[in-house]
Amino acid sequence: MKRSNSITRRGSVDPSADAALAKMGYQSELPRNLSMLSVLGMSFAIMAVPFGLSTTMYITLTDGQSVTILWGWVLVSLISLSIAASLAEICAVYPTAGGVYYWSAMLSTRKYAPVASWVTGWLTLVGNWTVTLSINFSGGQLILSAITLWDESFVPNQYQTILMFWAVMIVCMVVNIFGAKYLDLINKICIYWTASSVVIILVTLLSMADHRRSGDFVFAHYDASQSGWPSGWAFFVGLLQAAYTLTGYGMVAAMCEEVQNPEREVPKAIVLSVAAAGVTGVIYLIPILFVLPDVQMLLDVANGQPIGLLFKTVTGSAGGGFGLLFLILGILFFAGVGALTAASRCTYAFARDGAIPGSRLWKQVDKRFDIPLWALVLSTVVDCLLGLIYFGSSAAFNSFTGVATICLSTSYGMPILISVLRGRKAVKNSSFSLGRFGYAINIAMIGWICLAVILFCMPVSLPVEATTMNYASVVFAGFAAISLAWYFIRGRKSFTGPPVPQDVAPGEEIVVTGMAAVESNHERNGDVEQKVLKVASNGNGHNSDEYGEKSQ
Repeated sequence: MKRSNSITRRGSVDPSADAALAKMGYQSELPRNLSMLSVLGMSFAIMAVPFGLSTTMYITLTDGQSVTILWGWVLVSLISLSIAASLAEICAVYPTAGGVYYWSAMLSTRKYAPVASWVTGWLTLVGNWTVTLSINFSGGQLILSAITLWDESFVPNQYQTILMFWAVMIVCMVVNIFGAKYLDLINKICIYWTASSVVIILVTLLSMADHRRSGDFVFAHYDASQSGWPSGWAFFVGLLQAAYTLTGYGMVAAMCEEVQNPEREVPKAIVLSVAAAGVTGVIYLIPILFVLPDVQMLLDVANGQPIGLLFKTVTGSAGGGFGLLFLILGILFFAGVGALTAASRCTYAFARDGAIPGSRLWKQVDKRFDIPLWALVLSTVVDCLLGLIYFGSSAAFNSFTGVATICLSTSYGMPILISVLRGRKAVKNSSFSLGRFGYAINIAMIGWICLAVILFCMPVSLPVEATTMNYASVVFAGFAAISLAWYFIRGRKSFTGPPVPQDVAPGEEIVVTGMAAVESNHERNGDVEQKVLKVASNGNGHNSDEYGEKSQ
C-alpha cells in the first residue's frame, strides 16, 4: 500500500540536502528547520563570550592581568578564526552531523579511515561533553556567587555547588526536550540578548565607576607575580581563558542535518560566529579593564568567580551588581542549552556508527519530539557524574575547561592534518576555499593545536597541591582508556567508520550503496529524493521513470 507524503517530517523542505546526505551513507531523520542565523546564534551561544570570559577571569588575573586578558584574547581570536576557516572549507564539502569525525574518515584512505574516525570521534565526543560540563558547572558557581553580593560571609560548600550544577544541567535538558521546536527562536534571541548585555554592561560600568584605570594599565600592564610561573610562560598558560571561550564554533557542524542548504549555511555560521565573538570580547573586556578594582580582592573570592564582586564594587550596590550579573546568567542559559544540544547531536551521530557502548539505544530518534532523546539523556548523565570530581579537587573547573579545550582543539586538528597530508585535494573545489593560503594556514594551526595540548594541562599557578592540581590530563587519559578498551572489545572487529564505500581520492565523486538505498523506502521527501536515492543505489546513470515509483 502506498504511503502518503503526510509522514514527511516537519520542517524538512530540502530534498536535495537529504539526498546528498543519503549519498554520504546516512538516512535523514531530523527536521531541517534551523536557519543560518539560528546556527550562528547557537555557535555564538556556546562560545558565550561575556559568560566565558567572566567565569575564567581568575585565570588571567593570576597569569598576567591586562596584557594576557586583552592581547591574549586578540591573539587567540585570530588563531580561532583561522581554524574555523579551515573547518568551514571542509564542512562545505561534507555537511553531515558527524562533523570532524566524518571528515577525518572521508579525507583518509579506506585503510586508515576507521582508525582516524574513531580517534577523532572520541575526541569530539569528550570535547562536547566536557565543554557542556564546564559551561554549566561554572554557571552553577556563578549563581551561588550571587548570594555573596548580599552575604559576604557565605561560602558555598561542595554539596551546594554540585546540586546547583545538577539543577542547571536538568533545566538545560528539559528545555532541549520540551522546547526542541523552539530552538531556532532561542538561538536567534541569544544573539540579541548577548549584544544588548554587552552594551548595557559597558555603559553601566563606565558611567558608574568612581575610579578608572589609565590607558597604560588597560593596554600594557603585565603582572604574573601571582602565578609562580616564569613571567613569559605565564602569558601562554593564561591563554586558556580565551581558548576555552572560543572552542565551541566547530561543535555546530553537528547541526548540519537540521539546516537547509547546509553546505553553504553552516560554514558561513562557523566563521561569522568566531569573528563576531572576537569583536564582542574586545568590546566587553576593555571597559572591565578600565574599571577593574583591586586585583588581589578579586582573587580572594572563595569560589573563584569574581565577576559578581567586580560588578558590585563598581556600581556601589549589591542590587546593581546583581542586575549586571543577571545579564551574564541569561547568557549562561543560552550557552548551556546550546552546548547540550550540540553534545546530544554529536553523541547521536557517533552512536549511529556503533562507536559507543550501547549504541542501539543512543542512536534512536524520539518521534514525539524529533530529537535523539537518549543521546541527550546520556550526555546529561555523563556530565552530572563528571561534576563529582569537584569533591576531590577544588580546581575541578580548571580541569574541565582544560580537557574541553584540548579535546575539541585536537578533534578540529585531525581532519585539517589529514587534509594537508593528502595534498588538500578534497577541498580544492570547496565553495569556501582558502585558496593559495590554505597550506600555510592549515600548518600554522596544527602547530598551535600541538602547543595548546601542552599548555592547557598546566595548573594556573604554582606551587601545586593535590586539591589545586589541573586534572585535565587525568580526565583525558580516563576517556582515552575507555575509548581504547571499547575499540579492542568491539571496534576493531565491527567498526568500519562512516560509510566510505571505496578507496577514492579525496573529493572524488562517489556513489554510496546499501544503507541509503535500503532506507529510501521511507517516503519523507517526495519523488525527487526517491529518484536520486534509487539512481545512487543502482550506481548508474539511467534515469527511467521506474526509479520514481514508490514501494507498494
